[in-house]
Amino acid sequence: MAFCPLLVIPLNKKVHIRTFGCQMNAYDSDKMADLLYASHGLEKTEHAEEADVIVLNTCSVREKAQEKVFSDLGRLAELKRDKPGLVIAVGGCVASQEGHAIVARAPYVDLVFGPQTLHRLPALLDARRRSGTAQVDISFPEIEKFDALPPARVEGPTAFVSIMEGCSKYCSFCVVPYTRGEEFSRPLPDVLREISDLAARGVKEVTLLGQNVNAYLDLESNAEDTDFAALLEQVSALPAIERIRYTTSHPLEFTQRLIDAHARLPKLVGQVHLPVQSGSDRILAAMKRGYTALEYKSIICRLREVCPQISLSSDFIIGFPGETEADFNATLQLIDVVGFDGSYGFIYSPRPGTPAAELPDGLSEQVKLARLQTLLAKTDAAAARISQAMVGTRQRVLVDGHAKRDTYELRGRTDNNRVVNFPGQARLIGQFVEVTITATAHYSLRGEIVILS
Repeated sequence: MAFCPLLVIPLNKKVHIRTFGCQMNAYDSDKMADLLYASHGLEKTEHAEEADVIVLNTCSVREKAQEKVFSDLGRLAELKRDKPGLVIAVGGCVASQEGHAIVARAPYVDLVFGPQTLHRLPALLDARRRSGTAQVDISFPEIEKFDALPPARVEGPTAFVSIMEGCSKYCSFCVVPYTRGEEFSRPLPDVLREISDLAARGVKEVTLLGQNVNAYLDLESNAEDTDFAALLEQVSALPAIERIRYTTSHPLEFTQRLIDAHARLPKLVGQVHLPVQSGSDRILAAMKRGYTALEYKSIICRLREVCPQISLSSDFIIGFPGETEADFNATLQLIDVVGFDGSYGFIYSPRPGTPAAELPDGLSEQVKLARLQTLLAKTDAAAARISQAMVGTRQRVLVDGHAKRDTYELRGRTDNNRVVNFPGQARLIGQFVEVTITATAHYSLRGEIVILS
């Protein structure tokens, strides 16, 4: 397909960013929007046909997500024909993995950049406009990204803060170490400075992000304690921050110090997302996860000793090569023992370049799908029971906006990350309120504000 060698971005400039994958990608998308607004005055739009720049922020963890990217690119080709000056960019993990191959397959793509070069997006845009050729940068400059990002635009009382990136675990099924690089952590003063700035602009709750967020280690500090538990303590000491979440953690770094932090830091929510992937030791070993089901359950037992009401969610991979009925039943037994409050279950998807992709897989897709449905039904039922048990209780809720289905109502989240919809005045947005839970819905709760006498 022919494309215009000279790009002219009009004055009424808009950017549409389509995000695939995890919360890390959602965080990166927000940073892309901040960058392009600061550098080129681009305002976000939810409608691709209105945009002058379209960014696909991609994920390659699962095969279907990768296929969807190229499917979306095919549809964007039609927009490009009607609007030759349209800039099409592909970022994220698929970009990191595929690089120049994306341009070879879709020559109307103007920019390709990886997760660690998103800060170079404005410069890549200018270079594309000057040169008339596609720009590709999938290098791994690590901490440079954070030094180059502008202050976030705050839109409500909650914010995500990336404290570390990359992964050094090399699980046999996962591409993250190859697309985002090895684990590296931001210096603690930089993290605290960003959170303090967010707090000064009205943020009351932060979610700390990382591929393995509890692997955080500030190597630049001379302090004795520079691990994730120490960071949590420092963030908790910031007066304006009233609630702290984190995701995603890894069992190998779920230390006793982190468990103790849950006991002594009241701002740290009573909710943990801790991926287990399987309840079978044989499958965990093949995945190279580095722990057994018993060791995982030991972490949960110690957490519940200090936080009896803690809410737990997890990730599960179904149909990993060689998974037997006995292996799957071991996963179901783990679910029964732990009592998860939510789960993300996925059918195994072989990723090119990973060791597991070479393993023989004789399990049919029908069996995998049936197992996934069984697992999700079990964890959904457990979550429904927990929601029902919350009816009649009083919950502290951070009001983050209007309800999605009824803009005359408000919406907020409980400590254990349940969405609650309730009647209330708009002036309460951004505040913590006490709410009595009155009913459950499919994926949310209903409540009423407690009237204090």
